[in-house]
Amino acid sequence: MSKRDYYEVLGVGRTVTDAELKAAYRKLAMQHHPDRNPGDADCEHKFKELNEAYDVLKDGDKRAAYDRFGHAAFEQGGGGAGAHGFGADFAHTFSDIFEDLFGMGGGRRSGGRGQGRERGSDLRYNMEISLEEAFAGKTAQMRIPTSVTCEVCSGSGAKAGTKPKPCATCGGAGKIRHAQGFFTLERTCPACNGRGQVIDDPCPSCAGAGRVTHERQLSVNIPAGVEDGTRIRLAGEGEAGIRGGPPGDLYIFLSLAAHELFQRDGADLHCRVPISMATAALGGEFEVPAIDGSKVRVKVPAGTQTGRRFRLSAKGMPVLRAKQTGDMYVQVAVETPQKLTKRQRELLAEFEKLSSEETQPESVGFFSRVKEFINGLGNRGGHSE
Repeated sequence: MSKRDYYEVLGVGRTVTDAELKAAYRKLAMQHHPDRNPGDADCEHKFKELNEAYDVLKDGDKRAAYDRFGHAAFEQGGGGAGAHGFGADFAHTFSDIFEDLFGMGGGRRSGGRGQGRERGSDLRYNMEISLEEAFAGKTAQMRIPTSVTCEVCSGSGAKAGTKPKPCATCGGAGKIRHAQGFFTLERTCPACNGRGQVIDDPCPSCAGAGRVTHERQLSVNIPAGVEDGTRIRLAGEGEAGIRGGPPGDLYIFLSLAAHELFQRDGADLHCRVPISMATAALGGEFEVPAIDGSKVRVKVPAGTQTGRRFRLSAKGMPVLRAKQTGDMYVQVAVETPQKLTKRQRELLAEFEKLSSEETQPESVGFFSRVKEFINGLGNRGGHSE
């Protein structure tokens, strides 16, 4: 079953503000909360759906990715709510709303982080490649400044010889329960900020975070046939997690640089070639380069007009993950001579005198129709008098 549009789920438009988005989610979440609708499977499904939609749209980066690529932006663990399901991030999101509703502050809860381990953030890297590189594929090298696990404390955040200890306030759970009416609410533990652990002696290298900023060099394989906007996910290559938590992912968004000869349309390539008036009239041929580095001869029949296209089979781009190749289309444009010599002008003037409907059927026919139209207007004007 296909997923519904996240904006539709929350009943808002695509221009919704953050405040309007939160208000819409809060209203629907209260309406469909399982505690208010015990045993109602439909409400439980809607509640999960609301949480998933809000978890994506409340985050600026995730929302931008969703606006551009839809649900495909979060496939295969791409960082959307759907990758986590009805679990830690669900509790995290709804807990945030309840803290706003009932004034239960104390810092943002770290979903599923009762042991102080937080998953690192996903990273985005924009890469521009040439059309030739998109055709052949390449292995690209990147240098990315990011957070990596602190080697001094091995990611624990604690000074050498010590280790984090369970938070005495929440007993290591990272949250405190609070009963209010028929609800049992959970809020972030203010003592440990939801981590469930406290560090008395933080590591001097990372100040207790368990990670430090470092520039890494990575290599990524770009397959042949990628298009503008293609997204490549490198699992586990994002920021290191807090205090030994799992790392996030790295998303590489590709863009193609404009090409001086070709315009791309899916797997097909288009090229515009100017030809002389004589070649168009008498016929001839010319040579054009193809994206694969080869050269192709194009035969021009006599009487060719501007705009005529010639198809070169299988000279386009490869189709990503398919054994197919697009075509190349060459469109000719007849060039009007400029800066003529006296003799050239004389020859063209003589040619014009000798021209007839057979040599220039389109222009002769057009002006004949224009003459008939003007004569018709004159006749109608005479009758009106």
